[in-house]
Amino acid sequence: MGEERDLLEGLLLELRRGVLVLSVLSQMGEAKYGYALVQSLAEQGVSIDPNTLYPLLRRLEKQGLLESSWETGGTKPRKYYKRTIEGDRIFSELKEQWRVMAAGIEQLLGETE
Repeated sequence: MGEERDLLEGLLLELRRGVLVLSVLSQMGEAKYGYALVQSLAEQGVSIDPNTLYPLLRRLEKQGLLESSWETGGTKPRKYYKRTIEGDRIFSELKEQWRVMAAGIEQLLGETE
């Protein structure tokens, strides 16, 4: 039973990885800092641990899909992230591919019921 649970958890982790990239990009049309992004995603039913989010934000920035800037005017400095023009283009393409794949998956899952 433990091996089956481990297998399921590993497969769910793989499934979530790609979905999280799309989820994060979907929220970055306007500049947000990390904690606000965690809250925004949670409100939409997508939970993400900050220890997963921050490395993902840095990776997306390194890939040129996000840009960041520091705001130091508040009580504590915050790093804000926003999609770049390239990020907008990639997000649009990913969104379209998601819709195509989701429709195909829904059809496949319907066949098994």
